[in-house]
Amino acid sequence: MGKPLMRIPYTELLPPAITIPHSAGSVSGALAALHHFFTAPPPHGLPAPTVVLSGAGLSVASGLADYRGTKGTYRVNKTYRPIYYHEFLASHEARKRYWARSFLGWNSLHKAQPNAGHHAVRDLGRLGLVSSVITQNVDSFHSKAHPEIPTLELHGYLRSTACTSCHHEFPRDTFQAELARLNPIWTTFLRDALASGALDTEDPTEKRARGIRMNPDGDVDVPGAPYSTFRYPACPTCLTSPPPLADGTKAIVEVDHEGALRPASNAGILKPAVVMFGESISKTVKDAAEEAIDGAGRLLVLATSLATYSAWRLAKRAKDQGMPIAIVNIGGVRGESAFFADLDPQQSGAQGVRVEMSTESLLPTLVDELRRSNSQGMDAQPAVRPIRHDDAVVFKDMLS
Repeated sequence: MGKPLMRIPYTELLPPAITIPHSAGSVSGALAALHHFFTAPPPHGLPAPTVVLSGAGLSVASGLADYRGTKGTYRVNKTYRPIYYHEFLASHEARKRYWARSFLGWNSLHKAQPNAGHHAVRDLGRLGLVSSVITQNVDSFHSKAHPEIPTLELHGYLRSTACTSCHHEFPRDTFQAELARLNPIWTTFLRDALASGALDTEDPTEKRARGIRMNPDGDVDVPGAPYSTFRYPACPTCLTSPPPLADGTKAIVEVDHEGALRPASNAGILKPAVVMFGESISKTVKDAAEEAIDGAGRLLVLATSLATYSAWRLAKRAKDQGMPIAIVNIGGVRGESAFFADLDPQQSGAQGVRVEMSTESLLPTLVDELRRSNSQGMDAQPAVRPIRHDDAVVFKDMLS
């Protein structure tokens, strides 16, 4: 691919975190601070519930790669850059490359499961402390771990593909089977790679030694692989009934004798149901995310550097409304000093917390502490659902 037209934000290390309060540098101090954060009355007459804003670091313990963590793709693979939405739409060859790499990575992504951090969010919900989740992740782990907590997938999800013309969605498993049928040589390569364990190791050094680069969102790069030979299907809906184009003419959706999309096609292109780089989040999703923030009294930021503006603006919105913010993330966070600039130096966590620890280990221990407090009569306040839209509309497989 050529030189990108847009810059990927914050690929270098951010300034180091400043622990808040000072006592939160130890595990016991961090637990005490987060305990105060959750149990103190919300300020300024704000509602009691806490909304969670999570990022890729939360899924690292599930074996998935992240972008900006200490072993994230931008750290260990300096030449990596994701495909941009305009490239995907414009280039048949770019789509071949994308879907070939996704084909190789889907099995590992599909079998990965939520980890202790996701389950701790579930338990915080059951304690009445978390009312909703906004996630930047596209792995569907939140909805698997706690289906009872409304989860807004800010950047979409990989469990489906979506047509760029008719916008119908199709299960990713079904699409994977079609890719396997159309690409028997690639299917054999994938089977051999899985049998060798090359795609199962979580050690990036070992993967590179085997000639494999595992990137976020199920993207597997095999240097030198013949990506131009890969084939992918058309949208079945558009193939049956080609849609009209913007100028009123009928679109061209053509496939070869086995069902692979021909390059002459100008519609019926399937993409992952995620917000790709350079693609805009839909107004429906933006509004729902803002509504989740507006209906809460606290914000808990988990395992994200807030490097993307779509997430950072939600944290800023919470701060502008006077909400206490707690951030649990290893590594720096974009503009984090502004979120804690006006705190009382003597506060113990009720006004804000900044902890640089693993969510996988810290959050389950926090849940245990809060449960003990509840058993001693410190009952958590009941959660109030902050999303005013019908959940069936807002949270049902929404394409961003």
